[in-house]
Amino acid sequence: MTNLRIGHGYDVHRLTHGRRLILGGVEIPWERGLLGHSDADVLTHAVMDALTGASGLGDIGRLFPDTDPAYAGASSIGLLARVGEMLQEKGYSVVNIDAVLLAQAPKVGPYRREMAGNLAAALGIAPQQVNVKATTEEGLGFTGDGSGMAAHAVVLLEKNG
Repeated sequence: MTNLRIGHGYDVHRLTHGRRLILGGVEIPWERGLLGHSDADVLTHAVMDALTGASGLGDIGRLFPDTDPAYAGASSIGLLARVGEMLQEKGYSVVNIDAVLLAQAPKVGPYRREMAGNLAAALGIAPQQVNVKATTEEGLGFTGDGSGMAAHAVVLLEKNG
């Protein structure tokens, strides 16, 4: 059996007025934010689900249920740090993370480096181990019409020892 594990994460949230837009732990000035029980950071949620899947921890809905008031308005970057601690307890280290945000607007290019840095810092890894990219969907679907955002993440973990 190999010591390497791959995980894929996916998340989606609806856009709404009256909420801050948090992506990769960065508050991005924009007219709408993502609706969710926590801060609804769709990018970080996809990364967390990829990590929990690769390590056999399940998913973030089981670890941090939206029915638990303790997680209302929670920082997703803070939850990611908790996932990082769980990975360490199970003997896993992150080799790399590749994540993509699907959103028609706003443009997030100027924030990608900070997002990658936040994700890396929460996990105690080097920013070079995290790649964040974004794409539009050319006006197609719920992300293309601006009613929501989605994110995918793929991670590679290595079992220590």
